[in-house]
Amino acid sequence: MIENKLKNPVWFSLQETHHKFITSFEGVHFYNPTICPFGAFEEVKHTKNALNEYAKLTDSFFLVSEKDIPIFDEDYVELEKKINGCQMVLNQLQPIFYTEEIIKLTEDHVDEIYDLIWLVMPGYYRKRTYDMGDYYGIFKNGKLVSITGQRMQTTDFIEVSAVVTHPDYTKRGYAKQLVHFVTNEIIKVNKLPILHTNKGNPAIGLYEKLGYKLTRDMNWWLFRKK
Repeated sequence: MIENKLKNPVWFSLQETHHKFITSFEGVHFYNPTICPFGAFEEVKHTKNALNEYAKLTDSFFLVSEKDIPIFDEDYVELEKKINGCQMVLNQLQPIFYTEEIIKLTEDHVDEIYDLIWLVMPGYYRKRTYDMGDYYGIFKNGKLVSITGQRMQTTDFIEVSAVVTHPDYTKRGYAKQLVHFVTNEIIKVNKLPILHTNKGNPAIGLYEKLGYKLTRDMNWWLFRKK
């Protein structure tokens, strides 16, 4: 059963843990666009009309799929790009040495989280993406400089996400420690840690050293309303 969920993580997250965030059109599930600009489908034949309806709510958004290619109405939406991604699943968490204090972030940090993520990795994150799971960070001189959080969730898995570090503070092992910490927090609640990234991302080597393994393609189709 968990393998089916991993093949369509957005769909099952919205069916289960994140059901309160769901917006559906003709059987295509989307997150409320104020939370996360992601959608997913089981039958590709429904995507054309559903994309037109969701585009009335937000100017840009993603459909996430392992293999299927969404159908879309070229008169109303345009495909800006396909991001060739991959899914990684924890095999066994490897021990590391921590050098930094890791802080659980709160509502008071929402603006800082948003600003740092959009500085490093713009496009995916909304301010209320914070509501999808727990976020943790490292501070230096009172400034939030590195983050890792949780995003998609079902009764079986939680996704590690928003792995970002300010450009002035890279290559210090902050991301490694945060990913390890968040992964361990997921293990504590008896769920499987997973993550998604772009194919060819140098961070894949880091994730593998922490105990993750590549399992499947997971592609992001970025659409914009015309």
